[in-house]
Amino acid sequence: SASVIRRGGKVVEFIVLNDAVINKGALARIIDLETTINGQYVTTFQSDGLIISTPTGSTAYNLSAGGPIVYPSLHTLIITPICPHTLTNRPIVIPDDVQVRALLKSKQQEVILTLDGQQGFPLEYEDVVEVKKAEGRILLVKSPYRHYFELLREKLKWGER
Repeated sequence: SASVIRRGGKVVEFIVLNDAVINKGALARIIDLETTINGQYVTTFQSDGLIISTPTGSTAYNLSAGGPIVYPSLHTLIITPICPHTLTNRPIVIPDDVQVRALLKSKQQEVILTLDGQQGFPLEYEDVVEVKKAEGRILLVKSPYRHYFELLREKLKWGER
């Protein structure tokens, strides 16, 4: 579940399968995202944006941004900065029973929240993007003939020269 909180009130909420991405516009400079987990300050990411991904989404944009591949049955979230200004800001894997909040601290910037690469929502200065595990669950069909690592080998071309 990804929500935008503006001036203390929730203005929109989305349910996502793969990821919620906070991303600067084409002409925007680096953005500042003050990030907390369960109310504890983590850091202020100075970057082109931030990906908050599920294990299902770990092989999507998260992987392209240098994030880890996470086995789909693990109960985690992945926070991956996009092109961080500080090279020591690295992706982090956290439990999925936490609340992640990213406060936009950049003024006069075009910043968009993108959900599963399909929907976009414009963010304003001091908007908070809140991500947490949704109430419901989704059931996915799993083929008894194709295994996860086989799929990874095929899609990522592991072992090929």
